[in-house]
Amino acid sequence: MPAWIIILIVVAIVLILLGAFVEVAKFLLWIGLVVLVIGLIWWLMQAIAGRKS
Repeated sequence: MPAWIIILIVVAIVLILLGAFVEVAKFLLWIGLVVLVIGLIWWLMQAIAGRKS
């Protein structure tokens, strides 16, 4: 098998894996933002409730 075919196969596999990791990273970024917003809302509710007592 010629060397250039092996190089093309390796590059294709690397690009496929990289694309999958980027999609996972985007998904985890959105999850992180949602958790951050929920945490901020919870903290604000605690701060407001703490002031009234």
